[in-house]
Amino acid sequence: MNGAELFTSITLSVISAATPLLLAATGELVTEKSGVLNLGVEGMMLVGAVIGFATTLGTGSAVLGVAAAAFAGAAMALAFAVLTLSLLANQVATGLALTIFGIGLSALIGSAYVGQPLKPLPKLDIAGLTTLPVIGPIVFGQDALVYLSFAALIGVSWFLARSHGGLVLRAVGDSHDAAHAIGYDVIRIRYRATLFGGAMAGIAGSYLSLAYTPMWAENMTAGRGWIALALVVFAAWRPSRLLLGAYLFGGITILQLHIQGLGIAIPSQFVSMLPYLATILVLVAISSDRTRVRLNTPACLGRPFNAAG
Repeated sequence: MNGAELFTSITLSVISAATPLLLAATGELVTEKSGVLNLGVEGMMLVGAVIGFATTLGTGSAVLGVAAAAFAGAAMALAFAVLTLSLLANQVATGLALTIFGIGLSALIGSAYVGQPLKPLPKLDIAGLTTLPVIGPIVFGQDALVYLSFAALIGVSWFLARSHGGLVLRAVGDSHDAAHAIGYDVIRIRYRATLFGGAMAGIAGSYLSLAYTPMWAENMTAGRGWIALALVVFAAWRPSRLLLGAYLFGGITILQLHIQGLGIAIPSQFVSMLPYLATILVLVAISSDRTRVRLNTPACLGRPFNAAG
C-alpha cells in the first residue's frame, strides 16, 4: 500500500469513527443550549441502533431504518422531557436512568438479531468523481449519514447564530425566567430541543448498526454517547468546534487499531482505553479554566423551570 492509499484508508476510517459522535453531539448541543442537560445520550443511541437495524432488516429499506431510529431516540427523549420538564425530576439522575434503561431495552429487543448480517448503507457513487485518487473516495464516496452529519452541523450553526428561533432558544438557556417574562413558552421550547437531541442520538446509533459495523451487538456504542457529551463541553457549546472535536476523538479511536496493526508493543487494554483517557484529560484541561467554562456554559443548564413560580 503506497502513501496515498494509506492516507485515504486512514481518513476514511476517521470519518467513519467521527460521524456518530458528530451526529449525537450536534443534537445534544441544541438540547443543552435550551438549558436541558440530558445524560441519556448513550441509551438513546443504543435504542436507535437496534430499532434502526431491526427496521432495515425487516423492511429492506435503510431510509425507513434511519427514520425509525430517529423516532425511537425522540421517544426516549420524550420520556426524559416529561419527567424533567413537566414533573420536574432531577435532570442528572433521570438522564443516568435513561441510559441504564436504554442499555437494558436495546439488549432485550436486540437478542433476536445478534449475528444476523445486513448490507451496509450504500456509498455515493458519482461517475468520474468517486474514482479520483485520494479526494474521490473521501469527498464523493461517503454514505448519506456522513453528509447528513455535516448538513446538520451547518444547519444548527446557522439556526443558533442567525435565526430568531435560535436567539429564543439561547435566551431560554441563558435566562428562562426572563424569556418567560417576555412571553416565550419555556417548556415547549425545551421539549422541542430535547426531542431534536433524541432524534439525532437515534440517528447516530443507526449509523453504528447500519454503516460502521452493519450488524447488531449488545452495547455496541461502547461509550460513544458519553464521548458525545464531553464533545459539547470541549466545543464550549459552539457548533464550529464540534467538528474539530468529533474528528479528533474519531482519530484517537482509529489510532488504537493502527497501533495494533503496526505491532507496537503496547498492552491492548491500554490501547482500547485511549479514547476514554483522552476524554478525561480534555475535560480536566477544560475544567481548569473556570472563567471560560462559566462564560460559555448556558446559565440555566440543568436548572428546572416552573412556570407557576
